[in-house]
Amino acid sequence: MAVLQLFDKLLQFPLFQGMSRDDLEIVAGHTRFGFMKLGAGKTVVKAGDTCNQLYFLINGILKVRTYADDYGYSVEEQMAAPNIVQLESIFGYYQRYTRDFVAQTDVNFITIDKEEVVRLTEDFLVFRLNMMNHFATQTQKQMRQVWNRQPQSLEERVVRFLSQHSYYPAGHKVFNILMTRLAEEVNDSRLNVSRVLNDMQYRGLITLSRGKIEIKQLERLLYTK
Repeated sequence: MAVLQLFDKLLQFPLFQGMSRDDLEIVAGHTRFGFMKLGAGKTVVKAGDTCNQLYFLINGILKVRTYADDYGYSVEEQMAAPNIVQLESIFGYYQRYTRDFVAQTDVNFITIDKEEVVRLTEDFLVFRLNMMNHFATQTQKQMRQVWNRQPQSLEERVVRFLSQHSYYPAGHKVFNILMTRLAEEVNDSRLNVSRVLNDMQYRGLITLSRGKIEIKQLERLLYTK
C-alpha cells in the first residue's frame, strides 16, 4: 500500500489522529503492518480467541455476535468501517475476544501485532494518549451507568436490557431470546413481557418472531417516549 494511501487509512482511526506528519512517516516506515482481505461469511475472530493483534477495519461490514455466559440468548449487530475490533482486549486482565466477528460483506483490514502496538505506545505520546483516552472513556461510561435513573416501567426495563446488551448503542440489532428468558432477565411475568413487546411492535419499534426480537434502529427505541 502506498505511503500516502496508508496515511489516509490510519487517520480514519482515533489512535492515530493528532499525530504529526513526521510521526506518521516514521510509523508507516518502521511499523510491521499486515493487510488482510476476507470474503463475506468468513470468521475474523471468535469469542475466546487470544487477542494478539489489532484489526483495523478499513472497508466493509462485520456481523458481531455476542452470547450470554450460559448461551441462553445472543445478540447480533453490525460494525461498519472504519472501526477497530475490540481494542480493549489487547491489554488488561482478560486478553481474549468476547464476541464473534464475521464478515457480512467482503472486508479489508490493516493489522498490527501486539508487540508493535506496545512499541507505538512507548515511542509516540499522541498514540499513547489516544489509547488511554479510549480506555478512560469506556470506564467513565460504565461507571456512570449505575447513577442513571432507574426504569419506572416494564417497557423501560426491557429497553434498558436491550441497550445494555448491545455492543454499540445504535443501528440494527437482532436478539435471539425466548420470551420466558427475557421475563427472567427483567424480573416480570412472561405474559406482561409479551404485552409490552407486542405494544412496541404495534408502534413500529421492533419486529417479533419466534425466539427473536429485531430492532431496525436502536436509537429510535431509546429516544421514543
